[in-house]
Amino acid sequence: MAKKFGLVFILAALAALCLAGGEAVPADSGAEIPAGEKYVALTFDDGPRRGTTDRLLDGLGERGVKATFFLIGEQIEANAALVTRMAEEGHQIGNHTWSHVHLGGANAAQEVEGTEKALEELLGGEGYWLRPPYGDAPEGMTFSVPLVKWSVDPRDWENRDAEKVARSILENVEPGSIILLHDIYPSSVEAALKVADRLREEGYWFVTVEELLRLNGVTPEAGTMYRTGRG
Repeated sequence: MAKKFGLVFILAALAALCLAGGEAVPADSGAEIPAGEKYVALTFDDGPRRGTTDRLLDGLGERGVKATFFLIGEQIEANAALVTRMAEEGHQIGNHTWSHVHLGGANAAQEVEGTEKALEELLGGEGYWLRPPYGDAPEGMTFSVPLVKWSVDPRDWENRDAEKVARSILENVEPGSIILLHDIYPSSVEAALKVADRLREEGYWFVTVEELLRLNGVTPEAGTMYRTGRG
């Protein structure tokens, strides 16, 4: 089923390109994204979690949607297959600290470094982008990677109603938005897929945060907090 939807998505994208006559921009995942289109980034915090993250990945794959996942380090080892799947399917993976603590504490550096090490050992590479818990990066703390906040927050952790969460996103989204969700709640997974379907109908393209910045002409810098695709 996923392959079928993926093929339909690719054919639709090619058709749109032919009709628009626009240039294509290569994405990090290898796909071609039409230039000058409406881009948005879905981001997910606090995972991975079996039973919800895998359902989300299934739904995103069926729709050809790429997202960004900010992972809790202490959950990586037990969910290594899910993390590997994220990477293989072209999603961006980021660091959300080891145990979701505020970075103002004494163990802040260890919290960041622990998750970075876990990701490097599992996936290779280095320099995984960071989303500080609660979106707060204390002044005076040095970061060696870009930081990512958000511009659309439906507070899905507080409101576990998929319809309300989806409506909140749709009422506030605009091109360049970075949407905050949590892949540990079934209602958030349902809301994310509803939003993906609706925004695709409206001509949006879903890309990773890194792609979103690049497509908007922004060069990511270490230690800078990005709230939208425009910086």
